[in-house]
Amino acid sequence: MTEKKDHFETLQLHAGHTPDIATYARAVPIYSTTFTFKNSEHAANVFRGKEVTYIYSRIDNPTLFVFEQRMAALEGGIVALSISSGQAALFTTIINILCSR
Repeated sequence: MTEKKDHFETLQLHAGHTPDIATYARAVPIYSTTFTFKNSEHAANVFRGKEVTYIYSRIDNPTLFVFEQRMAALEGGIVALSISSGQAALFTTIINILCSR
């Protein structure tokens, strides 16, 4: 059985996102917010890396996650990393090359 591959145009519009169950929204909402925690123990676990969730919109958010998934799908990759500027992208690339030696 062969796996069905979406066309490039379909990936541009839909990769990395499924319609929201609560609102049935097809488009990805733009998140620009802070996120809450169940309690202080939950917050402590998130900041210690014991639980994974969104912490702060500038670090990671659902919109950014979908963007990275979509870029990975369009390029045929497994994951993608979005960087805020060209200088940050160069720095990240150089540091990764130097650290891998």
